[in-house]
Amino acid sequence: MTNLAVFDIGGTAVKCGLWKDNQLSTQSKFSTPKTLDDLVEEMKQVINHYPVDIEGVAISAPGVVNVSTREIEGISAVRYLHNCPIFDMFEQAFNLPVRIENDANCAGIAEMNLGVGKDRKNALFVVLGTGVGGAVFINGALYKGAHLFGGEFGLMKNHTDKILSETGTIVRVADAYYHQTGKKVDGQKLFELANKGDELVLTLLDTMYENIAQILYDLQVAIDPEMIIIGGGISERTEVITELEKRLYHKLTSVHLPSIMPQITACQFKNDANLIGAAINYLNTI
Repeated sequence: MTNLAVFDIGGTAVKCGLWKDNQLSTQSKFSTPKTLDDLVEEMKQVINHYPVDIEGVAISAPGVVNVSTREIEGISAVRYLHNCPIFDMFEQAFNLPVRIENDANCAGIAEMNLGVGKDRKNALFVVLGTGVGGAVFINGALYKGAHLFGGEFGLMKNHTDKILSETGTIVRVADAYYHQTGKKVDGQKLFELANKGDELVLTLLDTMYENIAQILYDLQVAIDPEMIIIGGGISERTEVITELEKRLYHKLTSVHLPSIMPQITACQFKNDANLIGAAINYLNTI
């Protein structure tokens, strides 16, 4: 068994865990440092704190991870990770082998290997968070695409000519509600208002569901997965899964294709998915 230090680097916090005996344990987190040097020092402290000999470091990170060039391309909230030899820098700092993969890809890897998609070959993982991300799996393998942009569902556009990250998240619904009422609410409050029949909230949620469902329709007829796994905090709400399932089925039926309806399901590992997927990615690529 390989003992790994596992990290999920986010814009506000870095989650940490120990992968031992094929299980995640000893979880903790710290605020994302302002500089790469400070990040390395914090990660070293975590690694040295574990009560076993660490044999490798597995990392889930934002951005476009280019394994060939050993860099993270694009931009994210953690800017110092990008466009530098980050793999080499981490390996030199920790004196350990390092594997890095995009955070949405890691979450998808966790679900496809150990979670709800473990018995599926062709599936999509769609993360509905502050923005929208995802991952594509074909014949059981992660498909990253010619330019490493496979799974960037948040950049897809529908009839509004706006990208899904601008039209398909509960954060945008909360923003729209605030602009129309002057009241600040979070996702939980929005669903509470919806359950009470608030017409404005119901209208805003209807638009969000429709925008997501339209993209799911496009993905289904283009890629034809057997399962679409929904991630992000909103996935814990059963009404979200039900609505997306109902709307996608209606759209497929309208073109006489109900037979290609995929299973739509919530992710299993929730906040642990990125850490678990990072560990699996390490073990699969070392």
